[in-house]
Amino acid sequence: MKADIHRPRVKGVAMAVVREPDADDAPGWFVYLINRNDVPLENVLISSRGYGEVEGEQRRTSEMRHFLEHLGARSWARIERIVEEVFPLNNQYWLSFYIDGVIHDKKYIFLPESITDEHFTDLPLMHRRGVMIE
Repeated sequence: MKADIHRPRVKGVAMAVVREPDADDAPGWFVYLINRNDVPLENVLISSRGYGEVEGEQRRTSEMRHFLEHLGARSWARIERIVEEVFPLNNQYWLSFYIDGVIHDKKYIFLPESITDEHFTDLPLMHRRGVMIE
């Protein structure tokens, strides 16, 4: 029965981490969802959590859930602030959304210590630099 379930491949959707000032002009890191497709994403659910080992001790963050009713074609949205204290962990974002009534899902994981300036790239559509997983 599982073989009968068609799971469409997710293309043109990325998660990115960007360093930028917050509303009070203090430096911060923020996670964005980028839709490079020519079609909108509907009913977007993002589940985020951190996990891993730091100095020989297992660590986990709380799981956060975010919902976007609509993310337009060729656009992006800020999802959450991320603090540097969790950069030594795996930072996982599980994304589910609909395109034309068909559900899509994909897991994005920023590996420990991967959110650094040396991994920055030009982010599509946003005209900023950051760490991106597609």
